[in-house]
Amino acid sequence: MNLGPTELVIVLLIVLLIFGGAKLPKLARSMGQASKEFRDGLAHGSGEPAAPGPDAA
Repeated sequence: MNLGPTELVIVLLIVLLIFGGAKLPKLARSMGQASKEFRDGLAHGSGEPAAPGPDAA
């Protein structure tokens, strides 16, 4: 699935129309957290240690 610049702009405009400008940062943050949890789950399932995140102390 190859997305060119025109397709990406169209997708971003649709997302902006659906969610509005005020909710985009929250949406991006939650998508990033979901992606991190998904990678951690894949690493945990394969027996590899998960990479420490920025909140690891």
